Order: sequence, then structure tokens, then C-alpha cells
Amino acid sequence: MFWAVQGMAAELTTGVLIMQAVQNSNKKVSMLVLNNRANFSKKARGKISFTCDGGDEITKALKNLISSNEPQTLWLNSKGTDPQGDVVASFEFEWTLLLKK
Repeated sequence: MFWAVQGMAAELTTGVLIMQAVQNSNKKVSMLVLNNRANFSKKARGKISFTCDGGDEITKALKNLISSNEPQTLWLNSKGTDPQGDVVASFEFEWTLLLKK
């Protein structure tokens, strides 16, 4: 059960970045997770914090989407760290972006 909660937290870190970029673009964009992968490297103890640093990839994909009107896919990584700063889990999400008409 705990891995499912981690997965939702990890997906949220990637999805929120996309939603923020879409909102800033003033375009209507459909976004959907196509695939995901997970790796658990250490037992999670304490509060786990997830981060995603895929802002540049999102910006590039959104610019390509708007200029070409072609669906875009991108993989974003979210890492979960424990209070000591050790990575306990890594999640990758493949997102697809499509301009709404």
C-alpha cells in the first residue's frame, strides 16, 4: 500500500509542473500518463519528499506542441528522499500532451 502512496506523490510532482507550464501558456492542453516505471532503492522511513526537475523538458515539449500542433510525449523523473537526504525511490512517468481544439 505504501508504494501506491509514493507513486501518487511522485506523479503529482511531475504533473503539477506540466499544469503550471500549461497555465502559463494560455493554451488548452490535454495531458495523460501513458507509462510509468519505479525503483525502490532503500526502505522508506520518516517523511519522504518527492521532487522533479524536468522543467526544461516540459518547456521544450510545450513549445513543440504549440508550434507543430503535433502530440508530444516526454519522460519525467521524480525522486523520493528521506530526512537524511538518501534517495529511497525513483519514479519515471511518460506523459503525452495534446492541444485541445
